[in-house]
Amino acid sequence: MNYKAIIFDMDGTIVDSNHIWDQATQDIIIAAGGILTPEKLAILQKELKGLALHASCSIIKEVMELEHEVEDLIEAKQNRALVLYEQQVHFIDGFKEFFKKVQAKNLKVAIATNADDYTLAATLKKLKLEQFFKHHIYNITHVNYRHKPFPDLYLYAAQQLHVDPKDCIAIEDSTHGIKAAVDAGMFCIGINTGKNRKHLEEAHLIIEGYDEIDLNELLLKR
Repeated sequence: MNYKAIIFDMDGTIVDSNHIWDQATQDIIIAAGGILTPEKLAILQKELKGLALHASCSIIKEVMELEHEVEDLIEAKQNRALVLYEQQVHFIDGFKEFFKKVQAKNLKVAIATNADDYTLAATLKKLKLEQFFKHHIYNITHVNYRHKPFPDLYLYAAQQLHVDPKDCIAIEDSTHGIKAAVDAGMFCIGINTGKNRKHLEEAHLIIEGYDEIDLNELLLKR
């Protein structure tokens, strides 16, 4: 067994929150006077998934041709999402059961997320992620805001775990996250919580849910 660690993305991978960010995006566009056509919605759904807040709001401004400053959109989206987090956030189905299997294999674990400090704090408060990952929870502030699809977050998490990236498995749900993990040299599993396998095509393995991961088989193959 050569794999020594599993590094998880957070939103859409551990935490069922993609619907929250989708709703926050639509709400701020409507509030800004934008008209969200099906074509523009499709573009945003593809481009925003897995992106950090500043990058996502820059794309929203461009696609929707909004006059608002990016910083204003960031504040509005963040505030709306935090309200929704308090009401709706919960774990992805199967995560807790899978995590127990990971623990049984004595694999090291970490989170590598594009979330900013505010979003991460809201998630930690609601779901107590420290009980699973202790202090190995890393976000964009740990890498000078070099967000996915850059590999910096995954490389940093591996470094903190004292594990070579090639000995790490990454679990992701977005195109940007998968690129980051693959470019970091990790074996990447794409979990299809967004119900669009096209977004996961660059992953080494695509699954519909955690119950499809056979850790024994995966570790033996390495």
